[in-house]
Amino acid sequence: MIEKSIKLSSLAFKFGTLGIVGLLMGVILSALGFQDFEGHNFNFFNHTLSELGHYGHSTFAVVINGGLFFGSLSLILFCLFSIQLIDSKLLYSLFLSLVLTFMSLAAAGLFPVNVYHLHTMAIKYFFYFGSFSSFLYLVYLSMKGRLFYSSWNAVTGILTFISFLCFLVLSHIDLGLIAGDKQFYQEMVMELPRPDIWWPATLEWLSLTLFMLWGMGMVQSLRNQAQIKQVEEGEKSKAIRS
Repeated sequence: MIEKSIKLSSLAFKFGTLGIVGLLMGVILSALGFQDFEGHNFNFFNHTLSELGHYGHSTFAVVINGGLFFGSLSLILFCLFSIQLIDSKLLYSLFLSLVLTFMSLAAAGLFPVNVYHLHTMAIKYFFYFGSFSSFLYLVYLSMKGRLFYSSWNAVTGILTFISFLCFLVLSHIDLGLIAGDKQFYQEMVMELPRPDIWWPATLEWLSLTLFMLWGMGMVQSLRNQAQIKQVEEGEKSKAIRS
């Protein structure tokens, strides 16, 4: 039983790490080769994830879209392996919600902003499911779940929930910061000029960064769990031999 748990933890950790690396590499490489309509380089305070994947405009659009798609698929496998190691029934709901979150992110890569309505729908549901996932994690902490608990996970999970919730709320409120009468900022993704610090782009990247940091912590928790199981298995083997 312990040996099976170690294998599952190891597989989940590998797929989780692969997925996070894929997402990060996609963002970094595509950002380095990006220029907007006015010839400006990529700015995390002014440009959006959607623009990075715009075919015909972003030089490395295929890199970010591929990173979103394949990275998210790896993280879906991370969730499916993790769900077999649960220490709380709530984790079923949490990881199923995370699966839907990563499916939405994969869809955003599969259907870039060139496929306008499918892309904006994918981004929208990514934030909905991401908010719900981080909320379920906070409930999991309140029930004193231990498998995926760490100070890092707790802090980044709380900040992820707050940032995602702020994004969803602000995207439905007309603050006069963007033109038009649309709910989600992706409707304005091609609108220029913009201020140097554009709140939809800034808040999106802040939310994504916190989400990735939370995800890294969740993946690391499984590695720690596997190491603990290996120590227990070693001690058990010594006890049997003695």
